[in-house]
Amino acid sequence: MNDGTPTRPARNVELGASGEEFQNLHEFIRKARSRLNQNAWDYIVGASETETTMRRNRMALDEIAFRPRVLRNVAEVDASTEVFGRRLRLPVMIAPVGALEIFDPNSGAAVARGAGQFGAAHMLSSVSEPGLEATAKAAPDALRIYQLYVRGDDAFVEDVVSRSIDNGYTAFCLTVDTAHYSRRERDIAKRYVRESRIRATGGDFQKGLDWRTVKLIKDKYKIPLVIKGIATAEDAAIALDHGVEWIYVSNHGGRQLDHGRGAMHVLPEIVDAVAGRARIMVDGSFCRGTDIVKAIASGADLVGIGRLQCWALAAAGEVGIVRMLELLEDEVIRCLGLLGVTRLAELDKSYLHAATATNPPSVFSAFPLLDIEPYRY
Repeated sequence: MNDGTPTRPARNVELGASGEEFQNLHEFIRKARSRLNQNAWDYIVGASETETTMRRNRMALDEIAFRPRVLRNVAEVDASTEVFGRRLRLPVMIAPVGALEIFDPNSGAAVARGAGQFGAAHMLSSVSEPGLEATAKAAPDALRIYQLYVRGDDAFVEDVVSRSIDNGYTAFCLTVDTAHYSRRERDIAKRYVRESRIRATGGDFQKGLDWRTVKLIKDKYKIPLVIKGIATAEDAAIALDHGVEWIYVSNHGGRQLDHGRGAMHVLPEIVDAVAGRARIMVDGSFCRGTDIVKAIASGADLVGIGRLQCWALAAAGEVGIVRMLELLEDEVIRCLGLLGVTRLAELDKSYLHAATATNPPSVFSAFPLLDIEPYRY
């Protein structure tokens, strides 16, 4: 991505004909399960309390069907998009996940390099190694965004924003849905506490976070600001009033507030409220190419990939991140062609239809060929 234009390798015509180890997305999950202990595994697959919000994320996606158009020339299909003045191969951002080091020793640096090599955006969590500067050094040409949990006062926030700008991050993200850390009952049942949680300090600053900090950043810095954790039209409107450039629709993958709405149930409300005055990211159980297409047709500009990146990272490190994105690209291109469109800009809500979900929602329901033995807590 040195010139901002990602290159594409030749695609196999016949599925299953190559010597690639991973040819279906569920194969990353199976490999990751064989490599991870139960604590690391639960960190990926778990959510808060009853895990209802996580399941609703998947259900909200599965309740959308397609309305395909036919007899259109789809010999050439382009799944790329332009954001932040950069051309990406897919409208995908590798979403911020903390503690990536439990999946691969190269952690966020490996994910950033993989995203940059493929041509996707990357958002680094402030609670993931190897940190702001080292990740920037590892992937200098990638489209990098830095995500912050506020663990200090105004001077703390200003220092992190300044360092992000100095290290070439394209945008800065403030996460706003973690005022109180949730009950992760898979961990509690095992009496397990991650070392990073034991070391964590400054939680009261996150509890006291309000719109004043958003104003502080917007008044002092020119870097585009992303607010992650917007779940209502009312808060989207307030963000617009503060000049926020990107609204990030997210419920933390179901890992914070239990009994929330699925992300794709929230997205249309946000799109209507924003009305083109800001751009929109969304995450929440997006793990297939069809999921990405549904989000773009619903009005999103970028789709965050969370759990799937962890499985790919645990399965094969940086190479796994690249291969996971290649498979997503293949699924997106085939979906677009079968819908009768040749580029993302042709999508709109006319290609979508309300439907009844056919699979019971779960963290694995997008992968019907996968059978993971349940753990007894």
